[in-house]
Amino acid sequence: MPHRKPKRNPIGVLDSPAALALALLAAFCIGMSKAGFSGISLIAIFIMADLYGAVPSTGIMLPLLIAADLAVYPAFRKHGSWKPVWKLLPATLAGLAIGVWLLKVILVQESSDQVARRVIGGCILAMVALQAFRAWKPVLAERLANARSFGTAAGITGGITTMLANAAGPVIQLYLLSRRIPKMELLGIGARFFLLVNLVKVPLSGSFNLITPATLWDNLKCLPAIFAGIWVGKWLVQRVSQRAFEWLVIGFSLIVAGRLLLA
Repeated sequence: MPHRKPKRNPIGVLDSPAALALALLAAFCIGMSKAGFSGISLIAIFIMADLYGAVPSTGIMLPLLIAADLAVYPAFRKHGSWKPVWKLLPATLAGLAIGVWLLKVILVQESSDQVARRVIGGCILAMVALQAFRAWKPVLAERLANARSFGTAAGITGGITTMLANAAGPVIQLYLLSRRIPKMELLGIGARFFLLVNLVKVPLSGSFNLITPATLWDNLKCLPAIFAGIWVGKWLVQRVSQRAFEWLVIGFSLIVAGRLLLA
């Protein structure tokens, strides 16, 4: 299906102090998400969509996610293994293919950015609902996650949501938790999975003109905030209740999703 390439991200979009501050906050949230507070990445998705537009923001975020993945991977490489990643990969690749097709459908719409904002808002809302359900009904969530078909569903859903909105974290995390994997091993598997999947997405995003020299220059400006977020996240994860933090993120994310859906 032919598709229109999105407009190049505006040159100098981060020249404004306010815009740069928001982009740095988004990068900081990405770093914190990789250090253990996965739900806060949903706030970064909204900030970038507001700054750049819904579709271009996915290309802006991808190199930042890869930078964060590369930064945390050495810390977790001794934990977990690649075996669970290979099990999830076929379904995830199928989900990525569906996500690419959906992106092409979105881009031929006259109001493609508005459609994309609603799709991303819907993805965020679905991931928030999943997080809230897991926190509210942990036993039922674990029972559903242990169903034989859940691994395939998690991989496909993760592939679709990561291609459309870089929002696969909660569903993949739920799947790994359902395997009764120890915390450090879970972090090691997650680090491997997202590093691999995000690298696979690079040529896909490039084919939509979502990654350009201009976007990479903006990424470079945001790199210090990525590393700061990882450092603060590692410090906070030892001192702040994960449950309390997740509920706070859920509240903010509901506001975020509502704004995207109603924009």
